[in-house]
Amino acid sequence: MTYKPSPAPAPSSTPALPLWAWRLAFGSCALAVLVLALVPTDVPVPSTGWDKSNHLLAFSVMVLLGRRACPGRTAAVLAALLAYGALIEVLQSFTPNRSAQLQDLAADAVGLALGCGLDRLTHVMRRLRNRQQA
Repeated sequence: MTYKPSPAPAPSSTPALPLWAWRLAFGSCALAVLVLALVPTDVPVPSTGWDKSNHLLAFSVMVLLGRRACPGRTAAVLAALLAYGALIEVLQSFTPNRSAQLQDLAADAVGLALGCGLDRLTHVMRRLRNRQQA
């Protein structure tokens, strides 16, 4: 018996999950990031091992979820997430054993750019794959 790959799903302009699911995932992720950012440093939390990469990862994931939770509103999602990063830094300045750092906000911005780039790359790759199968 030979292996025959299953056909790819038909191209779609809507996400595979309902909008409410993307919004729930986005809100849950944003809440988790806030909690992880404000928990005292003596409490063990999941980490990449480097503070700046934690910011890159968190904001890359949040922008991927945010773009799906608010389709067609990329600029608003980016602005809101950058403001969210700034708010987290302000709140950290009031948290024991935490401090606000401009470098963290810069890492957030780089994470947003990486997340947008990754999202765009997957979109282009999906279109190319669909075009090849047509």
